Amino acid sequence: MNELFDLSGKVALVTGGTHGIGMAIGKVLGKAGAKICVNDLSDEKLAACKEEYKKDGIDVFTVKFNVTSEEEVDYGIGEIEKNVGDVDILVNNAGIIKRIPILDMPVADFKQVIDVDLVAPLIVAKRVAPKMIEKRSGKIINMCSMMSVYGRNSVSAYASAKGGLKLLTANMCCEWAKYNIQINGIGPGYIATSQTAEIREGGHPFNDLVMTRTPAGRWGEPEDVGNAAMFLSSKAADFVNGHVLYVDGGILANFGYVKGENDL
Repeated sequence: MNELFDLSGKVALVTGGTHGIGMAIGKVLGKAGAKICVNDLSDEKLAACKEEYKKDGIDVFTVKFNVTSEEEVDYGIGEIEKNVGDVDILVNNAGIIKRIPILDMPVADFKQVIDVDLVAPLIVAKRVAPKMIEKRSGKIINMCSMMSVYGRNSVSAYASAKGGLKLLTANMCCEWAKYNIQINGIGPGYIATSQTAEIREGGHPFNDLVMTRTPAGRWGEPEDVGNAAMFLSSKAADFVNGHVLYVDGGILANFGYVKGENDL
């Protein structure tokens, strides 16, 4: 059983893995033996994250590049290949969200979200896939969302990107599964991170919505998402392909419309 989840010798790239869910994924994969690589646009975040990973005994390789630039992605992954090895596990985690109503959203902002959340996973996957095809082995995990399947007020660009990413995941599977590459998505529910701290405290109405609609009765922890990534990165998931695994405490099974709540 331990062999199923042993990632020793595997090289894992977690884009945007310097904090939050990305770091949780990196730590879980690192504890399973994978050599962890992360990127970011900030030198400060890259330096700080090395110290955070060290606390868990993980020596992370960091490299600065922009996931929306083909040239920078080529450079960054080239550095990983030279210094660590070919990427065996890719987690397309880097992403942004802009909470702006459609009529108020500049088209440039809409395009930026699509670029980061949908086009960038394509760019990075295209860069690592040829080596995976050559080796007849690889795992690609695209960070989707509950908004890959439904919309909410003020997140049109994000939901459009994540809906597209769900179908991009399916299409990668259709083209690359024959090379023994497993391409899947993870759709996190509402996760307790520093970014959600403000709406989890002080009787915020959104906290009430999450707590009453999530059958598990709690917010998810970043490690919950990390554990799902561990499964999809392992031999245990060798016949799981083109799937989106929703790590949401059951909220999608229970999420219906109640007047007024869709505006939260």
